[in-house]
Amino acid sequence: MTDITLYDYWRSSASYRVRIALNLKGLDYRRIVVNLLEGEHRAAAHRQRSPIGYVPALSIDGQMMTQSLAIIEYLEARFPDPALLPENPAETARLRAIAHAVAMDIHPIANLNVTNHHAAAFDGDAAAKDAWMVHFMTRGLAAVEIMADHPDTGPFLHGAAPGLADCVLVPQLYNARRRGMDLAGMPRLAAIEAACLAHPAFAAAVPESVGP
Repeated sequence: MTDITLYDYWRSSASYRVRIALNLKGLDYRRIVVNLLEGEHRAAAHRQRSPIGYVPALSIDGQMMTQSLAIIEYLEARFPDPALLPENPAETARLRAIAHAVAMDIHPIANLNVTNHHAAAFDGDAAAKDAWMVHFMTRGLAAVEIMADHPDTGPFLHGAAPGLADCVLVPQLYNARRRGMDLAGMPRLAAIEAACLAHPAFAAAVPESVGP
């Protein structure tokens, strides 16, 4: 039995991704909260786990790992069943592209660190922060909606079972709803989100399920 400890924060979308992946793999793990609101991610103890001071960090197999996509890829290699990526290289590339569109194009610029810095520089209030996030989330998720229009898309982004791209998409949609984004023009993503949230692995990872 593998000893796994996840250092996370309930509303961190990157942590949310890893919780979903761990659940999909059927892995038991211990959660240790790193409270972002209280600045625990900047403390020396967490900097030893994650030099950049972000969550999640995952202790597994005697290693401390960071960066959600790298962690999920490790879990996929270490625990290949059930698979989070298909065998077809072209379809794997499509799903990674969707995951990267969210994790690398949308998430960094809509991250609170960036949003807070921008608001401070231009005297923005809470509404301005939300507007900034919604602008970039709308642009990025509209592209993902088009990417989801593919013959291999089923109830999930790839066929009948959830995988890597779904792990990344659902937390971003959660953030979009928190910020008041209108998702009416993204019916494919809404349907995929509904299928995911009906799955026990996703339901158990929802921020409100794990608590602050």
